[in-house]
Amino acid sequence: MDDIKPFRIAIPQPDLDDLRDRLRRTRWAAQLPGGWSRGVPVGHLRELAAYWADGFDWRAQEARLNEFPQYSTVIDGQPIHFLHVRSPEPHAVPLIMTHSWPSSVVEFLGVIGPLTDPRRHGLDPALAFHVVAPSLPGFAFSPFPEPADERPWSVERVARTWAELMSRLGYDRYGAHGNDAGALVTPQLAALDSEHVIGSVITAGLGIPQGRPGELDGLSPADLAELEQLSAWMSGGSGYGPYLAARPQTLAHGFTDSPVAQLAYLVERFKEFDGWGSGEEPVHRDLVLANASLYWFTGTGGSSSWTYYEGAAGLPISQTAVPTGVTHGGPEVLRRVAERGNDIRYWGKAQSPSHMVGMAVPETLVEGIREFFRTIR
Repeated sequence: MDDIKPFRIAIPQPDLDDLRDRLRRTRWAAQLPGGWSRGVPVGHLRELAAYWADGFDWRAQEARLNEFPQYSTVIDGQPIHFLHVRSPEPHAVPLIMTHSWPSSVVEFLGVIGPLTDPRRHGLDPALAFHVVAPSLPGFAFSPFPEPADERPWSVERVARTWAELMSRLGYDRYGAHGNDAGALVTPQLAALDSEHVIGSVITAGLGIPQGRPGELDGLSPADLAELEQLSAWMSGGSGYGPYLAARPQTLAHGFTDSPVAQLAYLVERFKEFDGWGSGEEPVHRDLVLANASLYWFTGTGGSSSWTYYEGAAGLPISQTAVPTGVTHGGPEVLRRVAERGNDIRYWGKAQSPSHMVGMAVPETLVEGIREFFRTIR
């Protein structure tokens, strides 16, 4: 069925009341020694949960999301929710944008306006985009159906779903962007639908050595040392990935029954990715809580982790079917490695204080996307 239906977010008031009641009745754990090294400190989480209950304005976030036209459709048995914001500019480029994990389309609230209506935001209107921003399967308003589809939601399956979505919308030629989980989907989409994709631009992830024969040939000792430092940094962390790959259902019970369990898990990811809790937060707490609220109201905290339990988590594939851009590429040595398997047309030097680039520094993401597509038009 190819029906595309209008969609509007309208969380029932009893659901909001239930969330606040659960937050106020939280049974708090004792604080273990070690501070952040043992996980999210009790004091930090209590303060944030109190703000979620009595300071955070979900209705304001809901209204902000509803400023953008939203739709739903079913593809391959899976409900797909998406924002579809058409540009007023006559020669706008269709662009499908895939969000990260553990995030949602909230990630793009600050970039959709400048991309679709650059004239209004003081940018050159010669380059504008029609933005399509789907919620990944298993995330927020794209929940897995019940009973669960036993076929794995691989990155390839998502890419095929996105190709079908763009076809249903009538876009014959389009660009693709992604961050984190979206950076896995985007180059896969380019490889699978190269007849229609004109360019693939991701925030980061290319150039990390993956052990392929010859990928480090010709690099200097300084280059190799820099790569070793990057690899050591990436291999650190809490070890959440292996557990999600092995026992996601166990965590899902807590995420679905306790908003504080869901919040603690999300805050820990922000701590691990971005230094959350160490002073200035690179992403405003209202955006973090908007994501936590979406996961809570839709019960998708567990299913959003499918990239791990389906074995899909990792690094973006290399592909030469269409041109590639990277907005926050990092050291030049990564570009030299990435160029061995990709047609790199743009390697942005912008930096972000957060893994969630679009929420932390939306202006640099807008600039990188525009610069990449300017090079290939």
